[in-house]
Amino acid sequence: MENSTVVTVNEILRLTIIVLIVGMIFSKISKLIKVPDVVLFLIAGIIIGPSVLNIASIEAYPVANQLILTFGSAYILYDGGREVKLKVLNDVKITVGLLASLGVLISAFSIGFISMKIFNISFISALLIGSVIASTDPATLVPVFKSIDIKDRLKQTVISESAFNDAVGAILVFSILTIIDSGKISLSNNIEELLIMIAGGLVAGVVIGILASMSISEGKYGFFYEFAPLVSIVAVIASYMLAETIGGSGYMATFITGLLCGNKKTFKLWVPEKHYQIQTHVRETIAVIMRISIFVLLGTHVDFISLGMYWKQSLIVIAILVLVVRPLSVIVCVIFDRKTKWSMNEILFMMWVRETGVIPAALSGMIMSMNVDNKGILSSVVFMAILITLGIQASTTKWVAKKLNVLE
Repeated sequence: MENSTVVTVNEILRLTIIVLIVGMIFSKISKLIKVPDVVLFLIAGIIIGPSVLNIASIEAYPVANQLILTFGSAYILYDGGREVKLKVLNDVKITVGLLASLGVLISAFSIGFISMKIFNISFISALLIGSVIASTDPATLVPVFKSIDIKDRLKQTVISESAFNDAVGAILVFSILTIIDSGKISLSNNIEELLIMIAGGLVAGVVIGILASMSISEGKYGFFYEFAPLVSIVAVIASYMLAETIGGSGYMATFITGLLCGNKKTFKLWVPEKHYQIQTHVRETIAVIMRISIFVLLGTHVDFISLGMYWKQSLIVIAILVLVVRPLSVIVCVIFDRKTKWSMNEILFMMWVRETGVIPAALSGMIMSMNVDNKGILSSVVFMAILITLGIQASTTKWVAKKLNVLE
């Protein structure tokens, strides 16, 4: 027992140091050649993975893989939630709500149907593929938008959508995995489980978000304001674990916690400036570490045998996602929000900005370690989605924003 514990700890430490060193090196390279860093992280993962150097693989580090991917996903959603501003969100809530719910369902089922036809697989396996790549990526969008002065309501809409739809996408994926595991589809049971996951996630997120915000604020309840960075980490873990314990979605909980913690001033709670600055720096550093870790690990998961077999079909699926499914879902969702009065250029910008990133990468990594049919096809599609959307769409966001005249 003691030996196995030592092996697990050593495994986690060894994989962490390998991933971070490789991530820092390739981050430097990305700045030199002006390519999105996550694309280089994927390449780094491929190099250290079983296909090339075989330094890191799922088989060699199963526990470390699961730990990093789970905590990394939860922390990225927490960080994404903190970027959403409730005041701006209130003005575009209908569009955001529809894009993050109806939009995800349109994407998941459309890509599921297309994947079923193209790959000739069962619909439930195809729907799992569609669900994994249905959400967009706040971890990629936030850094891009920090360097581009997009109109505020448009920026908040895209960031809010990506943060909300990551949580919705994760819930949908785990619901489908439950169906696959049980071997039967019961609409009433599945809807009930989905509602429990959402409700449990909301309750856990609200409870931990309020407690965390109060504990680091000025005032009589601010017992831990000097430990603001540590409280952030504790809040992510506590909200995730509380939600999972009561049958809710840990990912939804961490996002809601981040949403509340990022909008403390709305609830008349303030953190002393010195501790707020420290917390911000620590939070941003951890978010960077998690992005590096998830994408490098995803690179180690790439199955080149499957990619070699399915890259053409995967490319077709992603082309349809970017050029047909995403525009369709945006149009359907904004039609119902006449109050916001989106311009055609703003709608076109929302159609183009839909990077696939951290959460799909993490979900794919988790599924690859499970006994799931057609996971090689899923791996191929996810890898192609990340490569295309980050390599092309993320790289052209500034140019498209200028052309569509949506800059402030």
